[in-house]
Amino acid sequence: MSSSPDVIVIGAGVLGLSSAAELAARGHEVTVLDPGGDNASSAAAGMIAPAMESLIDGLSPDHAALLKRGRDLWPAFASRHGLTLHLDGAEWRGDDPDAAAASLHRLGFAAERMGKGVFTPDDWRVEAQASLALLSERQGVTRIEATVACLSYESNAWTVTADDRQVWSAPAVVLATGAATALEGLPEAVSEIVNAIEPIRGQLTPVTCVAPGRVIRGPGGYATPTADGVLCGATMQSGEREPVADPDITAKQIANGLALTGAEGRAGEPRVGIRGAWPDGLPLAGASGAPGLFLALAPRRNGWLLGPMVGGIVADGLEGRAPRADAAALSPLRVLTQPAARSAG
Repeated sequence: MSSSPDVIVIGAGVLGLSSAAELAARGHEVTVLDPGGDNASSAAAGMIAPAMESLIDGLSPDHAALLKRGRDLWPAFASRHGLTLHLDGAEWRGDDPDAAAASLHRLGFAAERMGKGVFTPDDWRVEAQASLALLSERQGVTRIEATVACLSYESNAWTVTADDRQVWSAPAVVLATGAATALEGLPEAVSEIVNAIEPIRGQLTPVTCVAPGRVIRGPGGYATPTADGVLCGATMQSGEREPVADPDITAKQIANGLALTGAEGRAGEPRVGIRGAWPDGLPLAGASGAPGLFLALAPRRNGWLLGPMVGGIVADGLEGRAPRADAAALSPLRVLTQPAARSAG
């Protein structure tokens, strides 16, 4: 055996690392297995944006309220794990800003007219790549570059085998593999769920320019501030699994981002990641129904927003604690009890 931690997390995106960091903060020894390289979380802009996501997607008040509760977990989560949280809000620039402001108010968000747009203080952000690195380095978390080939369960323990024949064993596994197909050895019901997750290719483009003071969003995309400019994005290409950048999309993102900021700039290499989504737009987080197996999957566009909520739900379930208020809405058991849903996506 290579090692025998308390928990093995398979996947080092924001949901996997949020779960690992939360478990480590509670005293568990956690091994994170991931093949390395970019993933959907590292290719994201790090927006924690319940207001704008609710506005753009036309979400129900209940769904918007859940996203807002997820956002509210971020200050404590960031403080606990040493992450920098930017509370600079977001601005919407599009047709009929009065209607946008009214919609945000109906959904329970603060909003005010600002120039030609609408400003909300309810959306925050983190720097995605820096935050992933910090979560990986959390005391109690050991990250290992490995491609998992299969799992098996016997004598109250999961055995995880990599394609180079390294082996790990633990009483609990957290599956955080994004939109990847099901691993060999998963229970059939769990494999069906994993394989029904919809892959969505997302692309964004970094541009070196004068950075705006906050996120700016519009019908054509967004511009998110970075240390040396903006990230311009992003696409949602359903059904696409290949992480290959489209040069036409890159050109459109650059033009849109610079138009939103009013700046001139120089583009860098585009970032591409494959997100996972479930039909109801909410992640699958918590107990899978199989002993010692937990899921942290399919957040659609809201992986960064819901990372602390998913990590807390997974950790509570693993420790046998009473579920928090939103655990049922994200539980994989909501899918397992609805067989017709497993063929969706």
